[in-house]
Amino acid sequence: MKIRPLHDRIVVRRKEEEQATAGGIILPGAAAEKPNQGEVVAVGTGRILDNGSVQALAVKEGDIVVFGKYSGQNTIDIDGEELLILNESDIYGVIEA
Repeated sequence: MKIRPLHDRIVVRRKEEEQATAGGIILPGAAAEKPNQGEVVAVGTGRILDNGSVQALAVKEGDIVVFGKYSGQNTIDIDGEELLILNESDIYGVIEA
């Protein structure tokens, strides 16, 4: 199944959670923090401005993005995978290699 977000919304797949701390302590799933990075899976057409024109989004599919710790409260489950739906304003930046 595919999803096509509307307007300035972006669908993101979170990166895998870290299972150990820097000191080597193994964390159970409930204690591990959710990562604040992910891969863009789908993007909307853009933000509609007051004059009716559409401003294209600054991210594209495949980008690795950084978002707020508490962003992405809107989650969906597609084919057994949990995905986040974010507004473009929830994304802080794109990680470039």
